[in-house]
Amino acid sequence: MTTSTTPGTVLTPKQVADRRARAPHISMFTRMILRAAVLRRGRAASALLAMIVAAAVATTMMNLYVDVQAKLRTEFRNYGANVVIVAKDGQSLPADALAKVESILGAKTLAVPFSYAVARTKDGQSVVVVGTDFTRARQLNHWWKVSHWPDAQNEALIGMRAATVVSPNRQPFELTFQGKAIQLAPAGMLQTGAGEDSRIYLNQSEFQNWTGVAPSTIEVAANGTAAEIETSIRQLAQLLPSTDIRPVRQIMEAEANVLNKTRATLYASATLVVLTSALCVLATLMGWVFDRRRDFAIMKALGASGRLLNGFFAAEAAALGVVGAIVGFFIGTGVAIWIGRVNFHAPVVPRFSVFPYVLAGSVAVALISAILPIELLRRVQPAIILRGE
Repeated sequence: MTTSTTPGTVLTPKQVADRRARAPHISMFTRMILRAAVLRRGRAASALLAMIVAAAVATTMMNLYVDVQAKLRTEFRNYGANVVIVAKDGQSLPADALAKVESILGAKTLAVPFSYAVARTKDGQSVVVVGTDFTRARQLNHWWKVSHWPDAQNEALIGMRAATVVSPNRQPFELTFQGKAIQLAPAGMLQTGAGEDSRIYLNQSEFQNWTGVAPSTIEVAANGTAAEIETSIRQLAQLLPSTDIRPVRQIMEAEANVLNKTRATLYASATLVVLTSALCVLATLMGWVFDRRRDFAIMKALGASGRLLNGFFAAEAAALGVVGAIVGFFIGTGVAIWIGRVNFHAPVVPRFSVFPYVLAGSVAVALISAILPIELLRRVQPAIILRGE
């Protein structure tokens, strides 16, 4: 027997066999998987879409998980200090207190010293004057409503209630402390709705030159979890035994509650979507088994083992998981970036390190969804199916 490929060319059976052996080919296993996806495009598309949605949601949540915590903590820092350090018995803080606080809490910590004195106006009225670092105080207290921050010598930031006492007409005024007077000009008005409205704020160096009073309080915006901040407080207590260090419970507890609720919401949303996707994949795979009972019956009749059929079906499910994970990862990363820009006005950094977890999770969901269909596949009886019963 000979075979002709082109006019004038005749191949022997041995040459045909050799050519087929040398030609690239796809294994029967892979070919059947591709054929199943092509012939049942509707079911394959629905299962793949479910896996893509699950992978995208998981990727989004995992990308947001770390960034949301960091960004929420940054937002909470805008509400002021979460740790306050006060000298005991009305004394001043040690000269190196600020350096020790920054060394323990890290470079990202914002610590602001405050000095307090009670001065008198020309008509003898008392007013609280505070010395501070305006640059640090401005960064710490974003929530303060300030018309203008002092930027020149002998300028003061005046609380709204204090202004009615010392400078109702926003004119320069004089204050006296222990017989030493100072001339000040109002730079701007401060309104917080709290005790700050009754105070006058001066630059720390000017305040100390005038009163000789060193800082007695340090307000700190510390980064980290509640447990990390508590650990830092214990370390500071050992370095500064003459001080009273306490967290601002309202801010720390509010921060912890928001973070816990955010974490729980992310987990619940991801779990709900993954379970829904798993049910969709399960329904699709069940449909595949019923649609292809005759194919599987023929394979069994030709001698295919149960292990081979189970492996074939599991490979189809795993392929759905792999493709869904790849596509869903890129979609989820884009969604996370969009959420970061819309809600935090800052991009969420893509974390490619989460892809192995998304891939493993997608394949696991697909394989778990295939357990029941595989059990049904094992019950296929070739003789009954091929007789049409």
